[in-house]
Amino acid sequence: MHWQPLGERNRQPEWMDQDGIDAAAHGQALQGLRRINAISGAVGCLFRPVQALAVALGSDRPLRILDVACGGGDNTIALAERCRRSGLAVQVDGCDRSAQAVAIASGHGAGPPKGSSFFQADVLVDPLPADYDVMVCSLFLHHLEDTDAVELLRRLGQSSRHLVLVNDLIRSPLGYGLAWVGCRLLSRSPIVHFDGPVSVQGAFRVDEAVDLADRAGLRGARLTRHWPERFLLSWRRPEQAMETP
Repeated sequence: MHWQPLGERNRQPEWMDQDGIDAAAHGQALQGLRRINAISGAVGCLFRPVQALAVALGSDRPLRILDVACGGGDNTIALAERCRRSGLAVQVDGCDRSAQAVAIASGHGAGPPKGSSFFQADVLVDPLPADYDVMVCSLFLHHLEDTDAVELLRRLGQSSRHLVLVNDLIRSPLGYGLAWVGCRLLSRSPIVHFDGPVSVQGAFRVDEAVDLADRAGLRGARLTRHWPERFLLSWRRPEQAMETP
């Protein structure tokens, strides 16, 4: 890996994305990412709009949430637990194209009291289920070319009954420095050490993410910045277009 200027996106192949990745190395990397996600507080910024939606809907049925490209499922499970601790009735599931990731996530999240289910799906190819109130996507957008990123956002908007939440990295010198240091402090995985800074080089700036949402038809999407150099893009389906719960 070589330092590249951050003015333009510089997508490089990430080790985690390679086919045939060693299972033990994959598991170690996912464990490191679980620690990083917990410390970054990613679930906190996802929880608040989910809570607001639950209050607005006032439904007597559990709020259904799908975490797409969920990896090892750590954010999926953490979001489910945060909601339940706050008294929200939810069903939080996850999907990923990697069979290894789905197996790892299923081992962590299956059964009571977590109750999350995980299934294999390529979110850019396979049909997404249309019975989820909220579609969540964390730290996946930066893996994609611009056209695929627009397609992902379009698919999430079409499939979600009410709300789309996309949490991802911001491309900036601060973000790069935090990724370089944080990945080495919080994980021993060589995969995480390589992929963390590379992810920032391939990430979007805030204005670029807003443009992606516009191109995907998510008019009125809101974008807020969160520590550590991440953004949350949120889009609520217009009320007149909502299906009856």
